[in-house]
Amino acid sequence: MKGRSLVLHLALLGAGIAAPFLFQGHTVQFAVFWIFVLFALTWDTMGGQMGYNSLGNILFFGLGMYVCAVVQIAVVYDVAEYTASYGAIKIDFTDGQYFEGLALGLVLAALIPLVVAAVLSWVLFGLRGPYFAIGTLGVAIAAAELTNAWDYVGGGAGIAMPVFPGGPGVRERFFYAACMIAAIACYLFLRWLYSTRFKLAINAIRDDEDKAEALGLYTRRYKMVAWSVSAFFLGIAGALFGNMTGFIEPLETAYPTLTFGIFMVAMTLLGGKGTLWGPVIGATLFYALREVTWTYLLGWQYVALGVLIIVNVVYFQQGILGWLRQRAPGWFAAQTDRESAKALKPGAGA
Repeated sequence: MKGRSLVLHLALLGAGIAAPFLFQGHTVQFAVFWIFVLFALTWDTMGGQMGYNSLGNILFFGLGMYVCAVVQIAVVYDVAEYTASYGAIKIDFTDGQYFEGLALGLVLAALIPLVVAAVLSWVLFGLRGPYFAIGTLGVAIAAAELTNAWDYVGGGAGIAMPVFPGGPGVRERFFYAACMIAAIACYLFLRWLYSTRFKLAINAIRDDEDKAEALGLYTRRYKMVAWSVSAFFLGIAGALFGNMTGFIEPLETAYPTLTFGIFMVAMTLLGGKGTLWGPVIGATLFYALREVTWTYLLGWQYVALGVLIIVNVVYFQQGILGWLRQRAPGWFAAQTDRESAKALKPGAGA
């Protein structure tokens, strides 16, 4: 079984590496696909594994995007003066300045959302069920509106990002590779994390939080860590996406609650929440359907995606992997037993 799993992972890795060379005109679209995979994986940490359905995870995506943009500009120029001109000032970044700013921006885009998630957890994790979902949604909407009114970061006019110092096609392949690495890193980290006692702890919170607390589980700490992990990777995704688009503004690019914010949930539910591969499968199918509808049903694409979400939620709640587990439980029994045994090993705590 391990051999088959290794072959599958290597095959998918090979396909990911080959994609921008085989389909050069679709490199940016494939980069967005990896962002979608990361969206689904991080949302499932909260909504699937722990049972806390956050509707505001897009907060960390937008926060990472703006943090990276401000850092990249600040390395060379005054941010307030740059944004006051609405991008009219032309600044020539050297290669070293661009990549130095991008590297520093990515680091801070990961760390600052992590800290914000840890701080917010002390307030929002006092809520449960629909109240938690509404609370997180309110925080994301508030962040978008505050950013929209903050002149230092361009307000509603947005920020024109520094220009990538590369020839035609180089920029697209660079950010494709960065997005793929970010998604794979997220997958590998969660694969390791779910092999520890941490998964058993957050699953206990999902099943019965009061009972888990009565048994001595410090649930607030586990919830904070789970949300902080999601924020860390979402901040990186936001930083990369902002640079790919070349221009960011708060309501449509940084904090798109009604699109990307909903897509996170829909992709996870489609593939099967509470699993590692479910979000990946869901992101793949959802992204493919999104591209098809945008190509052949332009003007009706959101209607088609809305119908898909309704059918999924009403008639197919267990998702694709859940359906397969019901129809062919023997395929998953051995893997589930191994994961449980590994998590219960002494010293496997998170």
